[in-house]
Amino acid sequence: MNELLPEGANGVVHARGAIVELAPVPFDEVDSGSPRQGVLELGALGGCEAGIWELRDGAVRDTEVDELFVVISGGATIELLDEGRVVEVKAGDVMRLTAGTRTRWIVADHIRKVYLAAGD
Repeated sequence: MNELLPEGANGVVHARGAIVELAPVPFDEVDSGSPRQGVLELGALGGCEAGIWELRDGAVRDTEVDELFVVISGGATIELLDEGRVVEVKAGDVMRLTAGTRTRWIVADHIRKVYLAAGD
Protein backbone atom coordinates (compact mmCIF):
# COMPACT_ATOMS: atom_id res chain seq x y z
CA MET A 1 0.00 0.00 0.00
CA ASN A 2 1.27 3.47 -0.88
CA GLU A 3 0.28 5.37 2.25
CA LEU A 4 -0.30 9.09 1.80
CA LEU A 5 -0.34 9.57 5.59
CA PRO A 6 2.12 6.98 6.93
CA GLU A 7 2.37 6.19 10.64
CA GLY A 8 4.94 8.23 12.51
CA ALA A 9 4.82 11.22 10.16
CA ASN A 10 2.79 14.41 10.27
CA GLY A 11 1.04 15.10 6.99
CA VAL A 12 -2.01 16.44 5.19
CA VAL A 13 -4.19 15.31 2.28
CA HIS A 14 -6.75 17.69 0.79
CA ALA A 15 -9.52 15.10 0.68
CA ARG A 16 -12.12 17.08 -1.28
CA GLY A 17 -9.72 17.69 -4.17
CA ALA A 18 -7.68 14.48 -4.05
CA ILE A 19 -7.67 12.41 -7.23
CA VAL A 20 -9.57 9.16 -6.66
CA GLU A 21 -9.29 6.85 -9.67
CA LEU A 22 -12.74 5.48 -10.52
CA ALA A 23 -13.53 2.11 -12.09
CA PRO A 24 -16.80 0.32 -12.88
CA VAL A 25 -18.32 -1.47 -9.91
CA PRO A 26 -18.20 -5.28 -10.33
CA PHE A 27 -21.36 -6.45 -12.10
CA ASP A 28 -22.52 -8.69 -9.23
CA GLU A 29 -22.62 -5.67 -6.87
CA VAL A 30 -24.56 -3.35 -9.23
CA ASP A 31 -28.24 -2.85 -8.47
CA SER A 32 -28.95 -0.14 -11.07
CA GLY A 33 -27.22 2.40 -13.28
CA SER A 34 -23.57 2.30 -14.30
CA PRO A 35 -21.84 3.05 -11.00
CA ARG A 36 -18.14 3.75 -10.74
CA GLN A 37 -16.13 3.74 -7.52
CA GLY A 38 -12.63 4.25 -6.24
CA VAL A 39 -10.54 4.22 -3.08
CA LEU A 40 -7.53 6.31 -2.16
CA GLU A 41 -5.73 4.63 0.74
CA LEU A 42 -4.39 7.06 3.32
CA GLY A 43 -2.72 4.76 5.84
CA ALA A 44 -3.43 3.14 9.20
CA LEU A 45 -4.35 4.49 12.61
CA GLY A 46 -4.51 2.27 15.69
CA GLY A 47 -5.18 -0.87 13.67
CA CYS A 48 -7.78 0.82 11.44
CA GLU A 49 -7.47 1.46 7.74
CA ALA A 50 -8.06 5.07 6.65
CA GLY A 51 -8.99 6.21 3.19
CA ILE A 52 -11.15 8.21 0.82
CA TRP A 53 -13.94 6.38 -1.04
CA GLU A 54 -16.06 7.73 -3.85
CA LEU A 55 -19.09 6.29 -5.64
CA ARG A 56 -20.86 7.82 -8.65
CA ASP A 57 -23.99 7.31 -10.71
CA GLY A 58 -25.97 4.31 -9.58
CA ALA A 59 -26.98 1.87 -6.88
CA VAL A 60 -24.81 -0.89 -5.42
CA ARG A 61 -25.14 -3.59 -2.78
CA ASP A 62 -22.48 -4.31 -0.18
CA THR A 63 -21.84 -6.16 3.06
CA GLU A 64 -20.11 -3.76 5.40
CA VAL A 65 -17.09 -3.99 7.71
CA ASP A 66 -16.90 -2.05 10.99
CA GLU A 67 -16.52 1.51 9.78
CA LEU A 68 -16.89 5.14 10.81
CA PHE A 69 -17.07 7.69 8.00
CA VAL A 70 -17.56 11.39 7.32
CA VAL A 71 -19.23 12.47 4.07
CA ILE A 72 -17.15 15.30 2.59
CA SER A 73 -19.12 15.88 -0.62
CA GLY A 74 -22.27 14.70 -2.32
CA GLY A 75 -24.67 12.35 -0.64
CA ALA A 76 -26.46 9.01 -0.76
CA THR A 77 -29.48 7.09 0.35
CA ILE A 78 -28.32 4.03 2.27
CA GLU A 79 -30.79 1.20 2.75
CA LEU A 80 -29.92 -0.92 5.78
CA LEU A 81 -31.40 -4.11 4.37
CA ASP A 82 -31.33 -6.20 7.56
CA GLU A 83 -32.97 -3.44 9.59
CA GLY A 84 -35.55 -2.40 7.02
CA ARG A 85 -34.68 1.28 7.31
CA VAL A 86 -33.22 4.02 5.16
CA VAL A 87 -30.61 6.65 6.08
CA GLU A 88 -29.91 9.79 4.04
CA VAL A 89 -26.34 11.12 4.31
CA LYS A 90 -24.85 14.32 2.93
CA ALA A 91 -21.72 16.44 3.32
CA GLY A 92 -20.88 16.90 6.99
CA ASP A 93 -22.67 13.78 8.22
CA VAL A 94 -20.88 11.12 10.27
CA MET A 95 -22.09 7.51 10.25
CA ARG A 96 -21.13 4.22 11.85
CA LEU A 97 -21.68 0.91 10.04
CA THR A 98 -21.24 -2.44 11.77
CA ALA A 99 -19.63 -5.51 10.28
CA GLY A 100 -21.98 -7.81 8.39
CA THR A 101 -24.63 -5.15 7.71
CA ARG A 102 -26.09 -5.63 4.22
CA THR A 103 -26.59 -2.30 2.48
CA ARG A 104 -27.81 -0.77 -0.75
CA TRP A 105 -26.19 2.58 -1.64
CA ILE A 106 -28.22 4.76 -4.00
CA VAL A 107 -26.22 7.65 -5.45
CA ALA A 108 -27.78 10.03 -7.97
CA ASP A 109 -24.58 12.02 -8.59
CA HIS A 110 -21.73 11.18 -6.19
CA ILE A 111 -20.68 10.59 -2.62
CA ARG A 112 -17.16 11.05 -1.28
CA LYS A 113 -16.31 10.00 2.24
CA VAL A 114 -13.27 9.71 4.49
CA TYR A 115 -13.41 6.47 6.43
CA LEU A 116 -11.79 4.56 9.26
CA ALA A 117 -12.42 0.81 8.92
CA ALA A 118 -11.43 -2.14 11.06
CA GLY A 119 -8.25 -3.72 9.72
CA ASP A 120 -7.98 -7.35 8.65
